[in-house]
Amino acid sequence: MSESPLYAELAAQSLQLAENGLTRRRRTLDAPCGPLARVDGRDLVSFCSNDYLGLANAPELVEAAGAGARVWGVGSGASHLVSGHMRPHEDLEERLAAFTGFPRALLFSTGYLANLGIVPALLGRGDAVFSDKLNHASLIDAVQLSRADNKRYPHGDLDTLERLLASSSARRKMILTDAVFSMDGDLAPLPALLELAERFDAWLVVDDAHGFGVLGDQGRGSLAHFKLGASQRLVYMGTLGKAAGASGAFVAAHEAVIECLLQNARSYIFTTGSSPVVACALLASLKLIENGDARREHLRRLTAQLRDGLTDTRWKLLPSPTAIQPVIIGDNFEVLRVADALYQRGLWVPAIRPPTVPKGSARLRVSMTAAHSPAQVAALIDALHDLA
Repeated sequence: MSESPLYAELAAQSLQLAENGLTRRRRTLDAPCGPLARVDGRDLVSFCSNDYLGLANAPELVEAAGAGARVWGVGSGASHLVSGHMRPHEDLEERLAAFTGFPRALLFSTGYLANLGIVPALLGRGDAVFSDKLNHASLIDAVQLSRADNKRYPHGDLDTLERLLASSSARRKMILTDAVFSMDGDLAPLPALLELAERFDAWLVVDDAHGFGVLGDQGRGSLAHFKLGASQRLVYMGTLGKAAGASGAFVAAHEAVIECLLQNARSYIFTTGSSPVVACALLASLKLIENGDARREHLRRLTAQLRDGLTDTRWKLLPSPTAIQPVIIGDNFEVLRVADALYQRGLWVPAIRPPTVPKGSARLRVSMTAAHSPAQVAALIDALHDLA
């Protein structure tokens, strides 16, 4: 039987990716998430994960998960609105609302699902979204699902955003932004964005996937970093699979917004509730985050060590004040060569290429965590100097 043209087309697409240096490869780990990874029989120092506080394998979370499983079992069995909302979920939502300073919070199974739920629930045809061009893919997809008009502004360009808002006659408006941009590591100008939201009667939706747990007083996130209170204009999304060390996400906002999401967000209504085991682990995680100033200070020192050590290499280091430290290489094949050379030295750093980042800006995305040591960071610095 001859091969279907459908499969020939897929093969041609795969070949084109390979020729452009854009093929992605999945690796299987044989060790828990942490700075020391075991992959394909090799022991590596990993600078890949977003486990910024080093909590993914923390004994306190492991113990809480085990204890929770013995009481609540493993699965929730149904969606939250049928019978899958258990006491650990409710306790976690209440704790997250109090921790972030909002009246109410709502749990989602992932940050992607949270973002897919927020925008279409609050906006529709005839409304308008004003989104930063470097927003995460989940925010881009959420806007498409909402069918609202999409007005994209250049990264961090407040003047263009102001002009777009002023010229809009949309019924409802929403400014949509990452708080910490996942590939550049820089922060959105949240105080100025909130001022524009108030002036033009818009919501400000903030995706704080990479700021929650790391930034602000006691790790309360990017809003706390900028000393912003729980304004009724704000819809705050925090991820629980990065600095919090487990999985899932939450949205914190005004009571009316959360109730709207509970009643209308399809990615909340039509998916099975997350495991109660994870909720139990996250309740323990929040305690560690709240009392985690030492972890955050260690992370800041390691980040400063890396930046100081790479100032005189030929590669561009983006001005990131966060744990995400991009080293711009430029060419797709060159970044793959550098990443492979690091891998051979026992250092695992991901090579990020288009379409995740703009063409010509392929980079090493170095993720620092509080579980790394100064010696491990020094080894990465030395290796990058040698390769440069």
